[in-house]
Order: sequence, then C-alpha cells, then structure tokens
Amino acid sequence: MGVEVFVNFDGNCREAVEFYAEVFKTEKQRIMLFGDGPPNSEFPFPEEAKSLVMHTQLNINGSNVMFSDIPPGMPFVKGNNLSLVILSKNKDEIRASFNKLKDGGTVGMELQETFWSKLYGFVTDKFGVGWQFNYCGEQIGM
Repeated sequence: MGVEVFVNFDGNCREAVEFYAEVFKTEKQRIMLFGDGPPNSEFPFPEEAKSLVMHTQLNINGSNVMFSDIPPGMPFVKGNNLSLVILSKNKDEIRASFNKLKDGGTVGMELQETFWSKLYGFVTDKFGVGWQFNYCGEQIGM
C-alpha cells in the first residue's frame, strides 16, 4: 500500500502547485475549484471561496501528492507539522530541487552527508511546507 500526502493551503494553493510542478518538472493536473462542485444549500460557499482550489494533485518522483485550499470557516495552521520526503538516486536532481525550494524559504539543514545518507537536507519552502531530501543511491551507517 502506498502513502499519499494531502497538503492544505490558505488561499494560495494554485500558486503553490504551479511552483511545485516547475520545481519537480511534473505534469500539471486538472485543478478542481470549490465553485466547480454541485451547489449544496446546507453548505453554501461564499462567492469569493468558489475560486479556491478544492482538489488537485501532482505526481512527484512517483508519489501522488494531493493539494487543496482550506474551505472557508476551517482553521489553518501553516505547515501543520507536515513534511514531505523526497528519495532520489540522483544527487543533481536533489540539489536542483532543494535550491529552488529554499528560494524564499528557510533552510533547516543544508544539503550534506549524514550518518544515514551521502546527501540529506531539510528546507521549509515559502509556503510553509517542510521538505526532506534524502539521497538513496548508497546507504551508509544504517
């Protein structure tokens, strides 16, 4: 069974997904907006919420990641203690993606050799999402 990740945003989901599609050179998927769903008189959406992203997804390095804006009235906590792990056998790919994500973000740990990996780093991007990069070409110390 695979693990899929769902990431919520506070109104800037479309911008984040377009950014991630560029970083990871992946195909953009259809974006479903809250306004695209059938009307429900029990849960009406304000006009301004209809342009928010209800659902979209990207395939990042073989893993499905789903994205959405938080619906109106629901609390949003930036980051939500969530990080995504990118495993790769390509050090150049790791460096390129890491460097793009750190633009406007915060580096928790620069890319470096660790006791478990020849190349590992952690960055929180400009949208508050944490990303761990781990080279898995040759394991060390574990």
